[in-house]
Amino acid sequence: MTVPLVEARGLTRRYPLKRKGLLGPRLVLTAVDDVSFSLMAGRSLGIVGESGSGKSTLARLVMALEQPDAGSVSFNGENLAGLSGAALRDRRRQFQMVFQDPFSSLDPRMTVSHVVAEPLEVAEPTLTRSARRDKVAAMLAAVSLPDEALDRYPHEFSGGQRQRIALARALVTGPRLVVADEPVSALDVSVQAQVLNLMADLKEARGLTYLFISHNLAVVEHVADDVLVLYRGRVVEQGETADVFDNPAHPYTRALVDSVPGIDAAGARERIRLKDGGRHAGAGCGFAGRCPFAAERCRIEVPALKDHNGRKVACHLVG
Repeated sequence: MTVPLVEARGLTRRYPLKRKGLLGPRLVLTAVDDVSFSLMAGRSLGIVGESGSGKSTLARLVMALEQPDAGSVSFNGENLAGLSGAALRDRRRQFQMVFQDPFSSLDPRMTVSHVVAEPLEVAEPTLTRSARRDKVAAMLAAVSLPDEALDRYPHEFSGGQRQRIALARALVTGPRLVVADEPVSALDVSVQAQVLNLMADLKEARGLTYLFISHNLAVVEHVADDVLVLYRGRVVEQGETADVFDNPAHPYTRALVDSVPGIDAAGARERIRLKDGGRHAGAGCGFAGRCPFAAERCRIEVPALKDHNGRKVACHLVG
């Protein structure tokens, strides 16, 4: 049996909030709530949802930048929580992250050569300076930047070029997994397409696996084989991207798809209109306060994530 490259099981992450008053109860924000998924090598998984849905927290948990309060993350069959600091640093050569804003994620005091070479200094400390420079030059060429970029500084480049530098930095150690957290949201639309096409080309050429986080469904439709839809930290729907976007089953997924002009799934049906009810405060489905179809059961019972026509959906009204 083939082992998933990444497997998350029951991931939960909570953050304590300030008390309400001196003697008030200790409040807790559950950013990620019992999230599970498998990502096979060579595929791309898109994580979508509104701001505050837990997408970035989930990325940090997968990268082992934070530890979950419950659940586990396995990389190539190995539980990351069981690794020591040195062993975890060694595994991190195989998974790297690309952030939303290339300007703030690149040190403006370093030349591009130094920025891209920095991970190599940790991953391959025995490399000579000339060997590191050769590797960096080859990596810059792979992201379509010229050799003269080596001795320039990040602020001398456009936003799209800076994101190419960030990609080169992430890929220079030869990782198997790239976690991309909103990697094109800070770029102009025309530049977004160039960067996404480059990421697709690099995926094919290097056999990469992507975990792609975005609030933009049109972007996810372009790059992801599979999609996982988060609402307030919980998975409401997951499956193959084309299947989910062409025929969304959960009301929240339907609302997201209907809001994107480039995705035509809503053309054959009436668009869904969410209620302005906020988050349901009871014990049931967290989406019940906004769902136009919510029944009494939805307000008292949390829906389980169940198989439905080749995908998984967490909704009492489906199936």
